[in-house]
Amino acid sequence: MSCKHCHHGHDHEEKHEHEHHHDHDHEHEHEHSHGHEHGHSHDHGHDHGGEGENRKAMLIRMGVSATLLLTGILVPMPEWLKIVIMAAAYLVVGYQVVIEAVKSILRLEPLDEMFLMTVASVGAFCLGDYAEGVAVMLLYQIGEFFQDYAVDQSRDSIAELMDIRPDSANVEREGRVQTILPQYVQVGETIVVRPGEKVPLDGTVIEGESSLNTLALTGESMPRHVKAGDPALSGCVNLNGLLRIQVTHAYEDSTVARILELVEHAGENKSQADRFITRFARIYTPVVVGLAVLVALVPPLFFGGEWSQWITSALTFLVISCPCALVISVPLTFFSGIGGASRRGILVKGAGFLETLAKADTAVFDKTGTLTQGSFAIAEAEAVNGTKEDLIALAAAAERFSTHPIAESLRQGCEQDISAWTVEGVEEISGHGVRAKVNGKAVSVGNAQLMAREGVTCAHVSQVGTVAHVAADGQYLGYIVIADTVKPGSAAAIQEMKRLGVRKTVMLTGDSRAVAEAVAKEVGVDEAHAGLLPDEKVNEVERLLKEKKENGALIFVGDGINDAPVLARADIGVAMGALGSDAAIEAADVVLMDDDPRKLATAIRIARKTREIVRQNVAFSLGVKLAVMALGVLHLAPLWAAVFADVGVCFLAILNAMRAMKAAEKE
Repeated sequence: MSCKHCHHGHDHEEKHEHEHHHDHDHEHEHEHSHGHEHGHSHDHGHDHGGEGENRKAMLIRMGVSATLLLTGILVPMPEWLKIVIMAAAYLVVGYQVVIEAVKSILRLEPLDEMFLMTVASVGAFCLGDYAEGVAVMLLYQIGEFFQDYAVDQSRDSIAELMDIRPDSANVEREGRVQTILPQYVQVGETIVVRPGEKVPLDGTVIEGESSLNTLALTGESMPRHVKAGDPALSGCVNLNGLLRIQVTHAYEDSTVARILELVEHAGENKSQADRFITRFARIYTPVVVGLAVLVALVPPLFFGGEWSQWITSALTFLVISCPCALVISVPLTFFSGIGGASRRGILVKGAGFLETLAKADTAVFDKTGTLTQGSFAIAEAEAVNGTKEDLIALAAAAERFSTHPIAESLRQGCEQDISAWTVEGVEEISGHGVRAKVNGKAVSVGNAQLMAREGVTCAHVSQVGTVAHVAADGQYLGYIVIADTVKPGSAAAIQEMKRLGVRKTVMLTGDSRAVAEAVAKEVGVDEAHAGLLPDEKVNEVERLLKEKKENGALIFVGDGINDAPVLARADIGVAMGALGSDAAIEAADVVLMDDDPRKLATAIRIARKTREIVRQNVAFSLGVKLAVMALGVLHLAPLWAAVFADVGVCFLAILNAMRAMKAAEKE
């Protein structure tokens, strides 16, 4: 609970930039404790809260000190012996605190809690209150011990996320499989992943078939089936079959390394509350030290008060003054919220972004790949002559050699085996369609203009999408509608956003007005703007930013690939369906690792719950501290009660902060 945090923590101003460079050295990254780089470190320079032997040694020292304290209080003895025993009890438990206090004075940084506790306890000894002096230090160390334990438990919970970090990779070299660190595997090499092992690096499956558990990356429990030619992302767990994978990204550029880096460095973007507390503590701590000096001097000098009584009040005032509960619990709460969100497949790049997300007032969505699947598929087929299956098969055969997305959709939607069909004389007519001889029939597949050129009367189609009419030997056979389909969860996501109080939902797209209106009606957004170029999307976001509530935030949700300018301009840029997408992870402030738009509502709920816990901690900590400070000045709170209030408040605030992770997991 060291107040090193309180008076010289760096104040990182929030910069809403989206150029996140990942040039860190990951070679030994797996050796790091993921908590200590956040400014959340709970390292005091003494071993009261350490792991293993240090923690056990501190328990023994506290036990010895408590035994000596009780002996000094309960057993009759000469005054000199009592002083010796009390001094021994004090030094056994508090010598490291005194050493740290002296060091902070030598560094000209005396206003930390080590200094305050040392002044308070030594002052009590000087006033003859030996038992109280020992009790102050003993209570402080007991409180510190349990606080560190609470922080360690929080870190351990977040460490479970770090289980996605691969420990080794089985790489094929010189005709045999070698097990080495993933950092030393080169792009292009082949790795072997056995059932039960984590995929250590991003790559493409070249041999084998299996199911991959993507829970750690996406928060979804449904396994993903992969076979030769499919991508395999690092951090997934291979469930059943043996896989040979060709590496496509070096370790430092892999999905798992990027995710870990985002989580581990999330604390670098400080929240408004975090920055306020840091500034507050820098001013607050020196002020209360000055007030404590006045409490000690003014009443005895000017009003005839007892020196010992007012010095004790000043010491009590000092002990309770340091706002450690705030300085530790606020960033820890945000860190816990970020860690919990990560388990749900939601990556938040910093506390400031989580705090802004809680203020969501306007939600702007890109259409393609965000609210819709982003890939064309057969939405409808109507056969005039013959069956739908035959109609699709004939069209797919005619388009067999075309690279057009429509042709690809027809081939994927074809359920018949057309591999043995003869296709000859293929002629692509730009902007119209294709002609070909299929099994001896003259087949035409294309738009209404192509049918007119062929002298064929085609049906009028009102459905939104790309229409492919089909004719064979001059006879009209029917039509097929190819469209980008709406994601199953899109409508539910918009409804949930409105339930959460998001005032306005807007869809922006470069697609046609007809398509935009059809999708907008299906998903239920308030506004839809079509035919927009990237810079026009930015202009729309600028307009919406001016219309939002004063304390609200505008969220833009896109696929992260071609939406970087808008992601950068919004208060919060959210990348959707970003599993393995470098562009999305780079451009956005929040990354939803799977393809479900409903996760955005989950992210907002987590952000709001985290903000609520932060506010609880601030109100509780300041309220209790101010009350005990007032009681201390009025001689109604003894020194040990001030220590108990200080460490107790911090401990409770930390336990409350840890709720943020549990709350995130339940959302």
